[in-house]
Amino acid sequence: MTKVSDEIKEQLSLEQVVEHIRWSDGLVPAIVQNTDTREVLMMAYMNRESLKLSLESGEAWFWSRSRQELWHKGATSGNVQTITSLKYDCDGDTLLVEVKPNGPACHTGAVTCFHNEIIGLPENSADKASDEANTDSTGSISESSSSESRFEVLAELESVIAERERERPEGAYTTYLFDKGVDKILKKIGEEASETIIAAKNKDNAELRLEVSDLMYHLLVLLQERKLPLDDIMSELSRRHERPRRD
Repeated sequence: MTKVSDEIKEQLSLEQVVEHIRWSDGLVPAIVQNTDTREVLMMAYMNRESLKLSLESGEAWFWSRSRQELWHKGATSGNVQTITSLKYDCDGDTLLVEVKPNGPACHTGAVTCFHNEIIGLPENSADKASDEANTDSTGSISESSSSESRFEVLAELESVIAERERERPEGAYTTYLFDKGVDKILKKIGEEASETIIAAKNKDNAELRLEVSDLMYHLLVLLQERKLPLDDIMSELSRRHERPRRD
């Protein structure tokens, strides 16, 4: 295994962690965050052994409470998480694991496990916060991502879905869809399309964002089931864009 960087070892040794951590039944929650985007990806649990393996390998290891075994994140899917930093909070009862992820963190194929938004904030508060975050000190709107990378997540998701079809990991929702077959996939697409329409009619953009995301995910599952590459869809859209317009 590749050794974790000397910098991480200097910042945090296993002995120091064990001494300061407040273990609960031998476990401590670990929040996983993307080093580059600062997005929270997932929450899992570590015990002393998984923490030791994480420090030694430089990749995230956890303890699965459901399976009662050590869990090397990405060992099956390839979506490993390379650790760049390990920290514990002021109370010593939570770890912060900063990583460079090699693919989505969620078993559904989503980039982050935290993709189910709870609706109920004051109207427009989310849009206002987003506008403020994308405005620089001069009042100009800054681009959050380049045109080349803004659709990168679709390619990543397509890859994860294909992997789920090949490996059929137990308990994964995508595995469930492929096991049930095309009729189930089409039924879900119909449901998500209906919910998208409802969200649009209700003029609820927060809900619309969630429903369109669900719809696109299920459409990608359908494309994989039919072995129709996403590139073919993009090419078709490109051809349509290049045709002479009649309007």
